[in-house]
Amino acid sequence: MVQLEVRNRLLGALTPDEFARLQPELERRSFESGIVLETPDVAIAQVCFPEPGMISVMARTPAGVQAEVGAIGPEGMTGLPLLHGLDSWPHETIVQIPCRALCIEARAFRAALTECRPLHDRLLRYAQVFAIQLAQGSLCNSRFTLEQRLARWLLMCHDRTDREDLPLTHELLSLMLGVRRAGVTTALRNLSDAGAVRTRRGGIGICDRSQMLAIAGDAYGGPEAEYQRVLG
Repeated sequence: MVQLEVRNRLLGALTPDEFARLQPELERRSFESGIVLETPDVAIAQVCFPEPGMISVMARTPAGVQAEVGAIGPEGMTGLPLLHGLDSWPHETIVQIPCRALCIEARAFRAALTECRPLHDRLLRYAQVFAIQLAQGSLCNSRFTLEQRLARWLLMCHDRTDREDLPLTHELLSLMLGVRRAGVTTALRNLSDAGAVRTRRGGIGICDRSQMLAIAGDAYGGPEAEYQRVLG
């Protein structure tokens, strides 16, 4: 496996020595929508570095109320608790948009972190960016309109895939944003009227990214700028 051919930005940002610590154990796997990669409070078995596609981190209550709290794509990795010396967390990690990923078993990943402190330090930078993404989501949920939140989420999907047509349903968007489906339908209609998206059965097309950015405003961009600052 050649580092220059890897389509995960985080792996691509590693130094050759850091990448060499992981490379022998990495295996490329394909994941369809709906595949659960991490189960709440169950030991994480593997770490995945996605290539284009999207993985959601879902928070839920004991009663089953759930919503997406974070998104992972080719900029990042799953298995974040392992970076902090833990083996699980209370969230579910599930594939939303099909992807391939370079995966490494948890045991081998821990060994690589122990053997190479610079590798551990660099991946912890991504953990900081992910924490900022979570904080941005909380800010958006309390201070931004549904149209802005939807525009932000669609931009995040667009960032993480290599396609203009996103395989997203109103039901999925309702779950991701934690709102009623009727609200999603109205917000999508407003984005469509603005020329930002087009909707079809089972999917949404990005028509004008600049218009999406204008609608999202400050709801989008903070975590993305932090990623560029700390990881380049």
